[in-house]
Amino acid sequence: MKVPFADLRAMHEEVRGEIEAAWRGLVDRSAFIGGPAVAEFERAFAEYCEVPHAVGVGSGTDALRIALQAVGIRAGDLVLTVPHTFIATVEGITQAGASPVFIDIEADSYTMDPVLVEEYLERGCRLKDGVFVERKSGRRVAGLVPVDLYGHPADWDRLVALARKFELKIVEDACQAHGARYRGARCGTFGHAAAFSFYPGKNLGAMGEAGAITTADAAVAERCRVLRDHGQQERYIHITGEGGNARLDALQAAVLSAKLQRLEAWNEARRRVAAWYASRLEGLGVTLPQEMPWAAHVYHLYVVLLDERDRVRSALDRAGVQTGLHYPVPLHLQGAYASLGHRSGDFPVSERVANHGLSLPMFPHLTETQVDTVVAVLRVALASGMVAR
Repeated sequence: MKVPFADLRAMHEEVRGEIEAAWRGLVDRSAFIGGPAVAEFERAFAEYCEVPHAVGVGSGTDALRIALQAVGIRAGDLVLTVPHTFIATVEGITQAGASPVFIDIEADSYTMDPVLVEEYLERGCRLKDGVFVERKSGRRVAGLVPVDLYGHPADWDRLVALARKFELKIVEDACQAHGARYRGARCGTFGHAAAFSFYPGKNLGAMGEAGAITTADAAVAERCRVLRDHGQQERYIHITGEGGNARLDALQAAVLSAKLQRLEAWNEARRRVAAWYASRLEGLGVTLPQEMPWAAHVYHLYVVLLDERDRVRSALDRAGVQTGLHYPVPLHLQGAYASLGHRSGDFPVSERVANHGLSLPMFPHLTETQVDTVVAVLRVALASGMVAR
């Protein structure tokens, strides 16, 4: 039996009728930019995230950049984030004119380690003229971008406390965490603003590129609306030159509104698949993803750690089981950030996950039979490696 890594078609079949009807209406009205479809999705997504404001934008990368700009990150600032994430997290920082400071992840949650954040802030920074600056460079330390990686929330109580102490602006990268919860509260509510991606493969995915920013601050929300639309507060009245074209298409908003009604059920299905994996993989020498006691994981990805990852992956592929790598080269070792001067070994937990992480098939319509197939093939691949050694 072949098992795909993801099956987007099954999700779309559930909502095909609603999407086609909505699109016909948009075509009839020829209303494709902004308008009621976007406003309705923004209202519904804000309600779902339990936050007052949601601002639709063109992509998750747009959401990160605009959110950072809107909360006051300036050119030359330093912003703390993690090296184990998709590059868009750091692109948002650099596109806002700031520079990243990498902080390693925890070994269990794979999210930003608050202990290391505190260590950097306490030892590596000082107060100068009422502003926290990095001792080494003298640059303002202004922001914190934790990532709710793979659908698991960061440890927000500790991170928020540190941000308050050191007067940092928080932008939550919730691009993989639609519907996840931390101590009962939705992801997307913990920072001054949060960024979501609706890339098609996400738990809530568009049929193209799309993203959103959530915030409890009305002024930040209004700033995001201005920045997404060429810096204009009203048509042809431009109040900033920092804006651009990052609007959410009405066609994508219609898709997202239809899918949003099923997101909770789809997330529960992902949690059920994760439980199947956990019960079957226990004792095989595979490190399974953990769900912290304070978290409700939504399993955008199901990432296991194992020795001989590449050999095992090849064996799975030959047997018809598709897998993914998220992410095989941590950002501090990417050529794009070579100027920061990092070397292998600087962030050992991120490097371990990058070197050993394998993403198994994960989507809401994955069946128990398909999971059994994945585990059976994985078991054989692991056993053959033991014999070879």
